[in-house]
Amino acid sequence: MNLKEQLKSDMKDAMRAKEIVKRDTIRAINTMIKQIEVDERKDLDDNDVIKLIQKGIKQREEAIIQYKNASRDDLVENEQSQIDIFKNYLPKQLSDNELEIIIKEIINEVGASNMKDMGKVMNLAKTKISGTADGKRINEMVKKLLG
Repeated sequence: MNLKEQLKSDMKDAMRAKEIVKRDTIRAINTMIKQIEVDERKDLDDNDVIKLIQKGIKQREEAIIQYKNASRDDLVENEQSQIDIFKNYLPKQLSDNELEIIIKEIINEVGASNMKDMGKVMNLAKTKISGTADGKRINEMVKKLLG
């Protein structure tokens, strides 16, 4: 079962169980998928859906920061619960040790030695580890290992 089918199935389950936050969160994911499919006239595969989910998580994390600054704890809680649901559809995330090992392999493969080579490492890392670690974590690890 691909990710879009899983989302449809989980949407039905959430509707039956009257889980409003889960239902609305899955609807938001489906809306993002449909928008891209209509605008770009292409059928999204699992990797594309994962990228959209990561984008949704990032947007909600930024919203949490804004809501915390405005002392809106009720909205912070809502956004956090949506993030938790989004994360259920991502592949298993790499631990810091696993990420470090993979980044070291990429650094050796590219022949990177200093921060000037960061772009090469980041490009290859994003293609190899897409979905299993977000760009921020990859960036921090590359800086740590090259710096």
